[in-house]
Amino acid sequence: MRDLIAALLTAPLENLGFVCEEIAVTPAGKRRIVRVLVDKEGGLNLDDVAEASRLVSEILDEHDAKLGSTPYTLEVSSPGVDRPLTLERHWVRNISRLVKVVFREGAPVIGRIMSVQGGMATLDVSGELQEIAISDVAKARVEVEFNREEK
Repeated sequence: MRDLIAALLTAPLENLGFVCEEIAVTPAGKRRIVRVLVDKEGGLNLDDVAEASRLVSEILDEHDAKLGSTPYTLEVSSPGVDRPLTLERHWVRNISRLVKVVFREGAPVIGRIMSVQGGMATLDVSGELQEIAISDVAKARVEVEFNREEK
C-alpha cells in the first residue's frame, strides 16, 4: 500500500516543488492512518502544507479503487524539528541551525551548520570550523534553540 501511494504522489508533489519525505500507512481499528510527510526547499509554511494536503487528497480520491475498501484518515505534515538528518538535502535545509552529530567513530559534537556541498558539511564548533563527511555520521539531529539571536 505504501509503495502504491508513493508511486501516485511523488511526481505530482515534485511538480509543485515539494519533496515526499515519508509515507506511512498504519492500522487504527477499522480504519487506517495515511501519513504523508512533505518538505520544500526553504522550508514549509501553513499555506504550503494546505496546498500539499489538497493535492494528496485529490490524488488519493482519484485512485480510491486502487487503495481498497478500508477507510482511512489522511495526515499531511512537514517533518518535525527532531527528524534525523539522513540525506544531504536535510543538511542543506538546516544551514545555520545547531546540530548534534554522532559519528560512526569518534566523539560526538554540537555545532552550527555553516555550509553543505558534495557530501561534506562545515560546522562551527565552539568558534572553530570543522569539516565533516556526511557519510561518517551515524546520527544527526537539530538542537532546539529557545533564545537564538537571528542574524
